[in-house]
Amino acid sequence: MKLSARNQLKGIVKAINIGVVNAEVLIELPGGSVVASVVTKSAVESLSLKVGSTAYAIIKASNVIVGID
Repeated sequence: MKLSARNQLKGIVKAINIGVVNAEVLIELPGGSVVASVVTKSAVESLSLKVGSTAYAIIKASNVIVGID
């Protein structure tokens, strides 16, 4: 897989919460951090995502917002 996005985080699918149209996919990274993504239900189906399978969280953003308490 070749992508222009440099932030490619490989992990294991820990949970998939299916809604009517969208699904929340939780990917656990090697250090234990979890990345959450909301994708379409059809994307979960077409990617054949299953809990326990390997997946990539690919982040491509022109803006990153940083905040503090």
